[in-house]
Amino acid sequence: MSQMPQQAAVSKCPSCEEPLESGDRFCGACGYDLSAVPPRPDDHPTVAVGGAVPAPAPAPDGVDWPAARDSDGNGRPVPVHAAAELPGTDSGGSPLPPPPAAPPVPSAPPAPGVRFDRPREPEEYPLQAPDPRLTASAAPHAEQGAEPAAPAAPAAAPAAADKVCVACRAGRVDDDGYCENCGHAQPRERDHMEQESGPVAAVSDRGLRHHRNEDAFSVGCTALPDGAPASVAIVCDGVSSATRPDDASLAASRAAGELLLTALPRGTHPQQAMHDAILAASHAVNALADEPATAREQGPHQNAPACTLVGAVVTAGLLVVGWVGDSRVYWVPADRATPPARLTEDDSWAAQMVAAGLMNEAEAYADERAHAITGWLGADAYELEPHTASFKPDRPGVVVVCTDGLWNYAESAEEMADAMPLDAATRPLHGARVLVGHALDGGGHDNVTVALVPFPAVPQGAGSA
Repeated sequence: MSQMPQQAAVSKCPSCEEPLESGDRFCGACGYDLSAVPPRPDDHPTVAVGGAVPAPAPAPDGVDWPAARDSDGNGRPVPVHAAAELPGTDSGGSPLPPPPAAPPVPSAPPAPGVRFDRPREPEEYPLQAPDPRLTASAAPHAEQGAEPAAPAAPAAAPAAADKVCVACRAGRVDDDGYCENCGHAQPRERDHMEQESGPVAAVSDRGLRHHRNEDAFSVGCTALPDGAPASVAIVCDGVSSATRPDDASLAASRAAGELLLTALPRGTHPQQAMHDAILAASHAVNALADEPATAREQGPHQNAPACTLVGAVVTAGLLVVGWVGDSRVYWVPADRATPPARLTEDDSWAAQMVAAGLMNEAEAYADERAHAITGWLGADAYELEPHTASFKPDRPGVVVVCTDGLWNYAESAEEMADAMPLDAATRPLHGARVLVGHALDGGGHDNVTVALVPFPAVPQGAGSA
C-alpha cells in the first residue's frame, strides 16, 4: 500500500494538540519544547521483536527536519525536561501566563518503531507469536506506512462483551474485523475450527494458500430407539468456482447433520437417513440461489452456490457412508493388522476416465482435469445422485471423513493410515489435528477438513484423553 506523504513541519503540539505556527520553538498553550520532537519513522513494526530497535530511517531529500537538542550524535535526543519545567514565551519573548493543566507528558520521546497513537508498551509485552497462516492473511489489510495520528490518551479497556484484538490484546475489534487500536486484521472465525462431540472430533483449517475457509462440518452423537449409541459426521467442501461456496458448505453440513440427529432416534435406518440427509443438504444449498432480483442484477453472470458432501454414521455394528462429489471416507483398523480401505468413489473427471477404462488411476489423477467434479450440491447441478453404502467391520477402527485438502497429501488408504496416529481411536481430536498438520506440512494448497469417528460407536460421554 502506498504511503501518505509526511509533512515537513509540525502542525499541532504533540502534548496538548493546540495549533502551532511556523517557526515556533515552544507551544504557546502548554510550553512544550517542540525541538525535542523526533521525526516520525517511515514504516517500522509496532513492537520491536526481541527488544531490537530498528535504526531511524534517513530524512527524505529536501526536508529540513529540526535537529533535536542535545543529540547523542546518532540522531536520537537525550531525555529532555517536561514541558512544565520550562518557562514559555510568546513570539515577542514575553513570559506566558501559567498554562492550564495538561495530560502528563513522558519524560522521553518514544523510541523509533513505536506507534505514536498507542500507549507505551511494557518491556515484556505479553504477545503470543502470531500464527504464520494468520500473518499472511492479515498483512494485506494492515495500514502499512500510514501517517500516525497525534498522541492520545490510552483507550479505555474494552467492555466484557467486546471482542479483544489478538495482536495488541487491548483494542476492541470493530464490525469489519479490524482492531480499533492497532488496525490488525483479526482471524476469521472459520479460519480454524475444532469441535469434539463425545467420541467424535473434527478439525477444519483455511490452509496456507486460500484467503478463506470454504469447508464446513457437523459432528454429533445420538442414540437409536433401543438405546444403542450412534455417531454422525458430515464434511462439506465449497466449490470455489461457484458463488458463496462458504455459505453453501455451511448450509449443507448443518442441514444434513440436523436431519441425521433427528431421524436416527426415531428408528429410521441409518442408510435411509443418510440418503435423506443428502437431499436435505441439497435443498438447503438450492435455497441460497433464491436471491433478490437486485442481487442478480448486480451479478447476472454469477453461478449458483455449490459444495460437495461426505458423511458417515457409525453404530454398534454398522457403518454407513454417503457422498456427492470428491470428498472421501477411509477405514483404518485400530490394530493395523488388516489393510485400510477407501470406502467412497469420487464424482470426478479422473474417476470417470478410470471407470471407462480410458486411463489408469495414475494417468487420470496426473491430468490437470483430474479434480473437475461431476457431482455436487447446488441449483445448477445436472442431476442429484446421492451415493450411500453400508459396511459391517469385523474389528474396531477409525472412520476418516475428509475433503480433498487432506487426501491430496495422503491419497491411498495406506498413506492415510500412515499419517494418522496409532491412538486416534481413543484420542480423535488429537488425531484430527495431526492429519490437518500433515496437509499443512505438505503445502496446504487447499482448505483442510477432517472428522474422525471411532468404530464401533462409543456411548456418549467418552472422548479424547
